[in-house]
Order: sequence, then structure tokens, then C-alpha cells
Amino acid sequence: MSDGADALAALPRPDAVLFDLDGTLIDTVQTRIDAWVEVFAEERIPTTREALAPLMGIDGRRLVRQVAEAAGREVSDEDAERIDRRCGEIYDRRNTSPVPLPGVREVVAAIEARGLRWSIATSSRKEQVAASVRALGLDHEPTITDASNVEHAKPEPDLLLRAAEDLAVDPTACWYVGDSIWDMQAAVAATMAAIGVLAGSAVDERALRDAGASVVVATLHEIADGLAAR
Repeated sequence: MSDGADALAALPRPDAVLFDLDGTLIDTVQTRIDAWVEVFAEERIPTTREALAPLMGIDGRRLVRQVAEAAGREVSDEDAERIDRRCGEIYDRRNTSPVPLPGVREVVAAIEARGLRWSIATSSRKEQVAASVRALGLDHEPTITDASNVEHAKPEPDLLLRAAEDLAVDPTACWYVGDSIWDMQAAVAATMAAIGVLAGSAVDERALRDAGASVVVATLHEIADGLAAR
């Protein structure tokens, strides 16, 4: 086994595995960044791809406020909501052919072979999820908890706690798999094992570990192997 699979095998056996969507199961992070670059250009709020990359995975309205603040601009809650929704429209236009990241089908098969529950817990708006989920090519529709189900999105734990509730499992018996700093922070706050995956991430291993990742793997294949070792 790989080092990542060995480290996963050392974790307590989960009752459920929860996944982020963008950058974790589906290769859409660069498309997200492209959409943010375009919307901030429309708003004449200066930013760069490098500044946006570590913000991927955070609540969109919070991202708008942080980028605007860095540019010396203030935005109202209404403008943050408007810009976030406009970014979603741009993303939908650009996200024409999303591609699953390596190991999606293998990790789902490993989870289901062991009788574990699993779901997707994503900060994406509900209307943006369907195309990416279809692109995963799974045999059945997964359980999905999206940002519309909670008041506070990642890095707050609300989304992950709601996802655990939707699966009727204790959060402490869950693994949460994500690609962003905010995924790891949310998992720690939700008392879940935080597992970082690098294949579609906009940040590096150090950033994920500094944010609280217990284990960082290169691809989802390592998580499938770690589960297979149980």
C-alpha cells in the first residue's frame, strides 16, 4: 500500500465517509477560479488567480467580501449575494464537460463493499451540483447535502454536521474527504477525521495539513486501498 493508504488504515473504521465535490470528486477547481476571475473583472475588483486559489471551497459570499477587502473595497451583503450568484451563472456556462478525478468509482465501490454509508457535502449552490454529479458516472444518485441546507457554509461545521444527520451517523464516526483548507477546518470543527486529497486541489499538502488534515493522499485510489485493507 502507499503511505497514504497505510495512514488511513491506522484510523478508526468509519461508519460513513463524506466527500466534498469540486476538486475532490470532480475536476472543476480551475473552472471555478476562471469564473471568479471573470466576475471580479466585471465588478472592477482587482484580484489574481494566485490570490483566489486558497479561497476555493469557502462560502462564495465570504469569498467576495475577502477579495473586495483585499482590494480596498467594501461590499454590502446584497452585493456579495449578487456577485456570488453571478459567478454561479458564469461557472455554469464554463462548466460544459466536468471530468471525474482519479479513483471516484473505486472509492465508492470500496465504501459500499464494506457496508458503509457515504454522501456528498458541498458548499456549491444546489442548482450547480447536478451537472457535476452526473459527470461522476455513478450507478445511482448519491445522497447530497448542499449549502442551501444550512445557514453557515464551510469553514463552519454546519454543513458537515447536517450531512452526518442526513445519514443518521455520529459525526465522530465520519471521515470527511476534501481538497481545500476550508474542508479541513470544517471537518476538524465537526469532530470528523479530516482527509485531504491533492489530485484536484488548488493548494499543496502543507496547506492541508496546517488546516487540520489527519491524512493527505494523492488520489482517491489511496482511500479505496486504505478501506480495502480493513
